[in-house]
Amino acid sequence: MSTLQMEKTNEFYLKQQERRESNARSYPRRIPIAIEEAEGIYVKDADGKSYIDCLAGAGTLALGHNHPVVTEAIEKVLHDKRPLHTLDLTTPVKEEFVSEVFKSLPKEFAERAKIQFCGPTGGDAIEAAIKLVKTSTGRRSILSFQGGYHGATHGTMALSGNLSPKEKVQGLMPDVHFMPYPYEYRCPFGVGGEETHKLSSRYIENLLDDPESGILPPAAIILEVVQGEGGSIPAPVEWLKEIRRMTKERDIPLIIDEVQTGIGRTGKLFAFEHAGIVPDVVVLSKAIGGSLPLSVVVYDQSLDQWSPGAHIGTFRGNQMAMAAGTATLRYIKDNKLAEKAGFLGEKLLASLKDLQEKYPEIGDVRGRGLMVGAEIVDPSEPSGRKGAFKADPGLSSRIQRECFNRGLILEVGGRHGSVVRFLPPLIITEAQLDEVVNIFAEAVEAAVK
Repeated sequence: MSTLQMEKTNEFYLKQQERRESNARSYPRRIPIAIEEAEGIYVKDADGKSYIDCLAGAGTLALGHNHPVVTEAIEKVLHDKRPLHTLDLTTPVKEEFVSEVFKSLPKEFAERAKIQFCGPTGGDAIEAAIKLVKTSTGRRSILSFQGGYHGATHGTMALSGNLSPKEKVQGLMPDVHFMPYPYEYRCPFGVGGEETHKLSSRYIENLLDDPESGILPPAAIILEVVQGEGGSIPAPVEWLKEIRRMTKERDIPLIIDEVQTGIGRTGKLFAFEHAGIVPDVVVLSKAIGGSLPLSVVVYDQSLDQWSPGAHIGTFRGNQMAMAAGTATLRYIKDNKLAEKAGFLGEKLLASLKDLQEKYPEIGDVRGRGLMVGAEIVDPSEPSGRKGAFKADPGLSSRIQRECFNRGLILEVGGRHGSVVRFLPPLIITEAQLDEVVNIFAEAVEAAVK
């Protein structure tokens, strides 16, 4: 095929991408399309094929693609000749956004909250949160969790569990220590069930109190209420309450990474609300910008000990993102999309568990709200851990590919890339969710043959 014939096809764009973009590109290797149009939960590629998008910008697109309230908010900024770039100078658009964020947070937290605008990625906001707690406490150790993901910068990579990105990068942030997350299917203690989270919290409390633990008193503990890239693993409510109790008793700041879980994804506006706790620091990005780049750290005013310029960034004044974020927050609250995500999430979990009865290759089904994972295993090979089987990344990739071929975009993650993840926009309907499940069932049937 000539270059002229290839023009405006997936093949043309993908070859151009391969030739000119970095070898670090990731998603196109598993989702080989060039997206030309997008609306709601659907995208259309350069070959004219439509797909249901259950990746949604890794959770960024809470309202799907080009939602009217988002496009109208962006257009209004342009029509009113608002500034587009303001560093950290304030504007009416920014003030409205801050007010909406504070109104959306639990009152007990919001009444004592301060906000820091960061660079446009969640990773930069995590970096800011770490600098904040180290400055405030004067300590240097950070406790993180196995399976956690907090970004791909030098500092956030050090906080994340995934080993492969670290292998060739020397000199990551020191004094980061990893603790066992309550991952019931692959219990780090080998017992499974509710005992997993009980043993985890006992282990952590012992570590904090042991004068010979080898770990200095930490500047903070950082965690995800539902581990996203780690495989859609929800933390039990009881465990979260225990973590909050022990950190509060020891005056250790608790950082909740809500980059992927925040703004309605898990069935509450913020995932920590499931446990009724009040963290010290909340990190927000992805959906908070209404599909545009934006990240913030919201924290207790007692931690506000840093000096002017302690965390800066040229692109922390994205006015269109603030306007889109305000509109998105209001729409989600006015239309009770968080509650809807909780209801649809239960429906999705139930449907996947029904499939699990038919296909033992689906080793575990879990999640919270519309943040759900199906862990794919080889049922002929026990893993050596109670009730679990060996991960089967080859099969999970085949399932993903079979879904893609049928017009459904899903991502894989978790240990060994063996978890098929569902992150649809919050606007998805019951009928559309049924279609997703039906396609997934067909894909599993085809992949296991």
